[in-house]
Amino acid sequence: MKSKSVPATFATDLTPPLSGMNKGDLSTGYLSDSDNDGLWTSMYLGAEIFRYVVTKEPAALQNCRESLDAMERLYTVNPVPGFPARSFERSGMIEKLADPERWQHAPDPAWDWKSTTSSDEAIGHIFAFGAMAELITDPALKKRAIVLIDTLMAHILKNDLYLIDYDGKPTTWGRWNPSYVNAFPLNVGDRKLNASNIIAMLQTAYHFTQKPKYKEKAFELLNQQGYFENLMRPMSQIGYAPVDADEHSKKMSDAWNHSDDEMYFLGYWGLYRYAFNDTLKRHYKKAILDHWQAERPEKEGLWNIFTALTGTPTFDLKEAVWYLQEHPLDLIDWIIVNSQRQDIEPVPDNFRSQSIGTVLPPDERPIQRHNANMFNLDRKNGNGTSEHSAGDIWLLPYWLGRYLGVISGPKP
Repeated sequence: MKSKSVPATFATDLTPPLSGMNKGDLSTGYLSDSDNDGLWTSMYLGAEIFRYVVTKEPAALQNCRESLDAMERLYTVNPVPGFPARSFERSGMIEKLADPERWQHAPDPAWDWKSTTSSDEAIGHIFAFGAMAELITDPALKKRAIVLIDTLMAHILKNDLYLIDYDGKPTTWGRWNPSYVNAFPLNVGDRKLNASNIIAMLQTAYHFTQKPKYKEKAFELLNQQGYFENLMRPMSQIGYAPVDADEHSKKMSDAWNHSDDEMYFLGYWGLYRYAFNDTLKRHYKKAILDHWQAERPEKEGLWNIFTALTGTPTFDLKEAVWYLQEHPLDLIDWIIVNSQRQDIEPVPDNFRSQSIGTVLPPDERPIQRHNANMFNLDRKNGNGTSEHSAGDIWLLPYWLGRYLGVISGPKP
């Protein structure tokens, strides 16, 4: 498919996410943490990796270096070997944070770190570290990325496919063990998602370390624990848990989870690109295209561009470009209300929470990350009090598209 051009408006501008602003005044805001600080940084790092490969701009490489420094710090700020913190902060701030119970004091008294790390962080880390290890030619950065892949995956493998926190217990969401994954009914999304993610992570670890333990565990899961069937299950079969399912399964399948989409597609980089063999690669491509078909109504720029990594000629390039071109420059969370509009037609309630027949353009709906429902119509609070970052929302799909050659550079 012929590549399309998108103006690189956001290409060199990363505005940190801000909170507490007064009516959109950036000077009144402050940097705030979130559970997914490591994930957002991973996605920005991925964007800058692709930018550097395409442009060879020294500034892009420096952004990669600084982002890797921050992510590496997630592993060294806490005392648990191989465990990545969600975030870190100067000491003395815990009482002022929204969720102080998740914060722990670091061995270094000058710092605190955020615990309870989830699978969102893990798959984001492995995606970014894998892209860096493969595509960045700087030997020191490449080596550091591979060490981090091995560090995280050795922790997960040593702990029976769990992320083990400071208290010696698995975190709530860092669970890929068959006893957890296969306890879900076949049509509950986490069974498919966790299987897909852990195979991608193990493949990435083996690809760059060549340590047999990662390959052996992956094939054990694929061939003996049903993970191949799990990850290949069609998206059309994912839905509400059966009436006789346990309460956890029902809670986990009360609606389509768009954070799961983000985790799937970040994982597809390692699932497809580092597949153990061509046979598996063909199967993985089928699973990715099946997922893309389910996502097409959202016209989500990043999902369309990620689908292009399989080499398929049909991945809704026009819609991906539309997403990038129509996205607003203003990433401030203003009050937006569309639900009263007369030019939209509501659709019946559904599992995917699709509210209307055709998704609205990005500049007419609330600003949101890729893990949100693109059919969200309203934002009714926080008028001008916070601002998102361009790094994960815009830069990643743009520079991934440029790297894959489906989006061309700016015209002279």
